[in-house]
Formats: sequence, structure tokens, C-alpha cells
Amino acid sequence: MAQAIILLQSILGFASYFRYPLIAVGVIFEGPILMIASGFLYRTGFFDIIPLFLAIMAGDLIGDVLWYLAGRYFADPILTKYGKFVGIDPEKFEKLKGLFSKYNERILIFSKLTLGLGFALGVLVTAGITRVSFKRFMIINAVGEFFLVSILISIGYFFGEMYMRISDNLKAGFVVFVVVAIVTFLFFFSKYVRVKSKEL
Repeated sequence: MAQAIILLQSILGFASYFRYPLIAVGVIFEGPILMIASGFLYRTGFFDIIPLFLAIMAGDLIGDVLWYLAGRYFADPILTKYGKFVGIDPEKFEKLKGLFSKYNERILIFSKLTLGLGFALGVLVTAGITRVSFKRFMIINAVGEFFLVSILISIGYFFGEMYMRISDNLKAGFVVFVVVAIVTFLFFFSKYVRVKSKEL
């Protein structure tokens, strides 16, 4: 038992010491929920705002760059040749590339601020496929990222403020409620967007 407690303390100490790099890596894989959670933890005193903000920005932008590079160097020939096997019509694919080439700045900023409406990865990959200037891609994404991170951290901070004000007896239930509410909202929102996109 004592060894288990020591191990747990070591894990928690490690997580605390490397909390900002861990946040940056985590955001690459699951951005929105982790951003909100980070705002919550910032309000409870676990994070400092400036390194937290920079870690989230760095992690999300690294993820964006990876998908952009995947589109630029790998996706186009693969989708052109095998897209029909996954329901991507070559003719529509060419039209999509033409549309993106014409309106890439608007599409990128709108996608970043709305979490891509369920198609963020597709937008990032298409940016690479259509050879959007990497410099322009980074500037647009960084600007959009600044506002997105600010909004999501603020939402988390708001929940953290509520958490700090309620009775200790209700805190565990409140955390469970918030997590379930956020996950449920994101699930149904994504489902709604995908249904609507199929109707277009």
C-alpha cells in the first residue's frame, strides 16, 4: 500500500512538473475539451495563464502543421487515385480544391473559430493539398487560434469560478455534470453538422 502511494505521488509530481509540455502534447490530439479543462484548472490555481496560453497555442498549431504537411505531401495523390473507394468523387474533389484555392483565407479563419464545424482536419489537409502559402497558413491559424484559445479558456474559467463558489459536498457532482454536458454538446453538435453536410 505504501509503495502504491509513493508511486501515485511520483506520478502526480511528474505531471505537475511537466504540466505545460503535457498540455501542449495533449492539445495536439484533443484540443477543445482540454482547452476548456485548462481554463478550469487555471481558475483553481493549477496553471499560470501565460505559459498555459502559450503551451495550448503551440500544441494546437503543431497539430495544424502536421495535417497541413500531410495534405501537401501525401493526400492529393492518394485521394485522387483511391478517393472513390471512400466516397470521394474525383470531379467533386477538383471542385473543392478550386473553391478552397479561391477562398482559402476565409475558410481557414472560419474553420479555426468554429472548430471546423466537424471538418477541421479536412480543412487543414485541403490547405496543404492546394499549396496555400505556409507563411499565410501559419499567420491565419495563429490569429484564429488566439481568439479560439481565449474563448475556450474563458469558458473553463467560468466553470472553475462556479466550482470555487459551491459547497464542498457538491463539487464532485458539479465536475461530473460539467464533463458530461460538454462531451454531450460536442457529440450532438458534430452529429448535427455531419447530417446537414450530407443534405447539401
